[in-house]
Amino acid sequence: MIDRNIEIIRASWRKHSSDLRKIREIVFMKEQLVPKEEEWDGQDEGSWHYLALSKENIPVGCARLMPSGQIGRMAVLKELRGLGIGALLLDCAVTHARELKIETIFLHAQTYAIGFYEKAGFKAHGEEFMDANIPHYAMTLISNN
Repeated sequence: MIDRNIEIIRASWRKHSSDLRKIREIVFMKEQLVPKEEEWDGQDEGSWHYLALSKENIPVGCARLMPSGQIGRMAVLKELRGLGIGALLLDCAVTHARELKIETIFLHAQTYAIGFYEKAGFKAHGEEFMDANIPHYAMTLISNN
């Protein structure tokens, strides 16, 4: 089920960094215990960002697309997961990557979320690896249709 009351915007790091940071701090640093030096990797300024806003214009989720084609920093506030917000964010990032003519779109998925990304057309490959003390798999979008 996709929540139709959610709007996804292409966000600017300079304009929206406070909102993007807040969501990532809640989800990654507080909830998943990702160390701040791993979360703040210096890649935000040169990347594209997406922000999910509730009908009240409250930021509830985010994602990032790097120039390399890697999608990451996908986060939705815990109380709003399962409503399709992550799928909307992912679709926005993939669509933008295609508009930018990025040939290979890929991500590092937390192992528990592989099924979510497979539904969007990504395929896991390689061995499981640890990133920020969380198991992950590399995944690549298998179709650029």
